[in-house]
Amino acid sequence: MKIFYNLLAKNVIVLGVCVFSFTSCFNDEKKEVSKNEIIEHKIDSLLKLMTLEEKIGQMTQVRHFYDIKDGDVASKFIGSVIHTDGPTPGVTAEEWQSKFTKLQKEALSTRLGIPLLFGVDAVHGQNTFEGSTIFPHNIGLGATHNAKLVEEVAKITALESQATGFNWVFSPCVAIPYNEQWGRVYEAFSESTELTVELTRASIKGHQGDLSNNSTVMATAKHFVGDGATNKGIEGGDTSISLKEVSEKLLDPYREAVNNGVGAVMASFNMFEGVPMHAHKTMLTDTLKLGMNFDGIVVSDWKGYSRFGEYKIINAGIDMVMAVDGDLDFFQNGLKNAVDSLLVSNERIDDAVKRILRQKFRLGLFENPFPDASFIKKIGSEAHREIAKQAVRESLVLLKNEEEILPIKKKTKKIVVVGEHANNSGLQSGGWTISWQGKPENYNGATTILDGIKESAEGIVVYDKDATGKHFDADVAIIVVGETPYAEFFGDINGENSYKLTLTKAHQKYIKTYKEKGVKVVTVLISGRPLVVTNELEVSNAFIASWLPGSEGNGIAEVLFGDYNFKGKLPHSWPKSVEDYKGKYGPNFWDNSIKPLFPFGYGLTYKQ
Repeated sequence: MKIFYNLLAKNVIVLGVCVFSFTSCFNDEKKEVSKNEIIEHKIDSLLKLMTLEEKIGQMTQVRHFYDIKDGDVASKFIGSVIHTDGPTPGVTAEEWQSKFTKLQKEALSTRLGIPLLFGVDAVHGQNTFEGSTIFPHNIGLGATHNAKLVEEVAKITALESQATGFNWVFSPCVAIPYNEQWGRVYEAFSESTELTVELTRASIKGHQGDLSNNSTVMATAKHFVGDGATNKGIEGGDTSISLKEVSEKLLDPYREAVNNGVGAVMASFNMFEGVPMHAHKTMLTDTLKLGMNFDGIVVSDWKGYSRFGEYKIINAGIDMVMAVDGDLDFFQNGLKNAVDSLLVSNERIDDAVKRILRQKFRLGLFENPFPDASFIKKIGSEAHREIAKQAVRESLVLLKNEEEILPIKKKTKKIVVVGEHANNSGLQSGGWTISWQGKPENYNGATTILDGIKESAEGIVVYDKDATGKHFDADVAIIVVGETPYAEFFGDINGENSYKLTLTKAHQKYIKTYKEKGVKVVTVLISGRPLVVTNELEVSNAFIASWLPGSEGNGIAEVLFGDYNFKGKLPHSWPKSVEDYKGKYGPNFWDNSIKPLFPFGYGLTYKQ
């Protein structure tokens, strides 16, 4: 007969003639049981009712567009839906919630009524929704060395993610970058394992809380493990350090994440010991699940099933698969055939599904599966933007301040602001902003650096986009230069891409043009990593590493004009030369003979 499992929502399961109340006891002695024990009883009871097809469905993650058509969530028993680069669920947050509510209702219409997880790459705020609060990328948060602030940023990210329909974020990235040539350096907090551990703890706490509040989300520690330590910084390349070095340098942030209850861990693209990490059972199962006692979900990265060994990645320890971009039927049919052929055990399938159900119960999705419309009004709120602006201010690292040119006096007669980055919120925010590879133009709700300067200055402010305006009568030139947005392998510096460890010739010329005319030059660097700017540092009167500040560009002006002091300290040692990267890694890894221009933790302040 058809079984309806919606009794779960009432915390009661009927099995045969026995009725278990999960708010009371489970034995004759009427002993109280813990919340975790209650959840485990629910999981075991539900699992007994599931077919193999339903279990594989729970292990499946798809996009809400392209990968599925109407009815597929129910007929293929989908367990999770993600939003990535591509068609948005709508224009407004109400439309986003409506789209995901429709999909959730489809999942709940199945005979067992298991709710969906909705995931998103919210890596510096809910950065896929235009109008949300966009925070500095993690490298900037690392420069703050402020765990309390990182926790607050994560709380806001969780709330704005829930407001747009998501209960799962693929954040934080807890990699330890060894080489600035890697295109994802900015996604990580620091080269320091100790600092990364501290900020990982704060981020998990902020995102998840205890998961009992519907304003929190499930967090994901990523990417496990060694993604930032590949040779030459190549995304998905070989991580050729020893297991001992991995344990000493790279695993502690994951241990901290697990100890703080992180709900998910995402596998990385890189190879280790000649084996793709997605198929590395020693690392995924023996080290992470057994060694660290991780009881959450190990999720694959993009097309992990077809790219890294098909059913072998399940045997290695992957629980949920991003079956995207044509992989849906290939994954589901392939895994079923592998189970039928005894290539994958039923016990491994059950373990994976238990982990997925466990997080759904912990999130309270069986009782409260839909997004809260009351959160929508909080998206991009003034209170949230004030925290983002604080994060910008505290992330700024002052590398040079010759003759104390900073802070700039507000009554300065004339200031020229130079560079396209000064008047473009997309350029100042980097990759993973509105779109995967970033947005090279202004977006809604953001304030540019130029906006902030105009707001702070009391004298004349003129804008010279490309240093051709010849405003050589200015008292000071604020020259904003840096990288254009990139994400993942598109930002790798390995000879194939346009990105370099140095400024472009055009940006070098901006500085040179005004310096040679005797104008005082304050250089503001927008970048996702430390760049080789030794010459530019030398000719600038002041130089600030501003990282990728996000939507609140006015936070930079508030420090330049002295409303706030500099607090930021380098989260990475700073290279002096491109020659420092002839080996596998940059300064401090592992060749101590390479001396950086500035050490980790360096940063000047205004004299009090």
